[in-house]
Amino acid sequence: MINALLFERPVWFATGPVEIEEEAQEMEDFTYHRPVLVTEAVELLAPRAGALIVDATCGGGGHSAEILRIGADVLALDQDPDAIEHAGERLSQFGARVTLRQANFRDAGKVLDELGIVGIGGALLDLGVSSRQLENASRGFSVMRNGPLDMRMDPRRELTAATVINSYSEEDLTRLFRDLGEEPAARRIASQLVKQRKIAPFQDTMQLAKAIEKIVWRHGRRHPATQVFQALRMEVNDELGALEEGLRVLTKRLEPGARLAVIAFHSLEDRIVKNFFRDRSREWLDRPEWPEPQRNPEFAFRPVTGKPVEPGENEQRLNPRSRSAKLRVAEKI
Repeated sequence: MINALLFERPVWFATGPVEIEEEAQEMEDFTYHRPVLVTEAVELLAPRAGALIVDATCGGGGHSAEILRIGADVLALDQDPDAIEHAGERLSQFGARVTLRQANFRDAGKVLDELGIVGIGGALLDLGVSSRQLENASRGFSVMRNGPLDMRMDPRRELTAATVINSYSEEDLTRLFRDLGEEPAARRIASQLVKQRKIAPFQDTMQLAKAIEKIVWRHGRRHPATQVFQALRMEVNDELGALEEGLRVLTKRLEPGARLAVIAFHSLEDRIVKNFFRDRSREWLDRPEWPEPQRNPEFAFRPVTGKPVEPGENEQRLNPRSRSAKLRVAEKI
């Protein structure tokens, strides 16, 4: 989809051979996934030459490549084996300066222990689903491409979207669609899907997407099943649980002065990151019932970004999927 968007851009965006050549290089680099806020994230992460940076969601390797070009080494993690394979090919030019492991970032501590690494010089989390995952019908992430109701980022996990939609109770589905999908019609959708699955279990993405479209009519460009699909994906991969645990694990490993950068794509993720940084940036805590303020036992950070950094107009035009991205950064005390 992204390549098609680039080809469809009006001719006046390219004013000469240099721009055309640069665009062709962009298309070659981002055949797997176009990374978001690369310049801003790497600048604010401020990796030092020779330091080890954990790219905890390496995807296609876009952020890792830029970090490596600056001179830092990278431990690239991703729970998706397809991402690790692609990133390995793309980053092979950097040789031993990059180490790749298939792992969820919540398990970063285990990987670091296996490698004999105690402290790290920084970490980056680019949350959400990649372009490659969305466009690969067999992964089951997209409402627009037919495939099995899978949605596992790590195929080694047992829980699939089909299991969730066909076995969760109406009450649990309502909670799921409301809390993770932020879907206003959560109860109505859950009720109807439970009735329909008694006739025939849901097996593929288009079957489910069309069923939801009949329950909640389309209004505007967004498909009415989008938020339900988001909720299913987040449940299957325990995305919020992994985020909370991963933030704690990576924070413990950061060396003094090292930074943690997180790119979130929806309000639930961003709220967790915002609160995590806020709660650990207060040196003192005070409550009305206390005789005096007490030192915060979780004090660990100095905030680097006050408000979240968002993509500029040019990046949003080139990559519409970047529009909801928010980058927050904090520095270990």
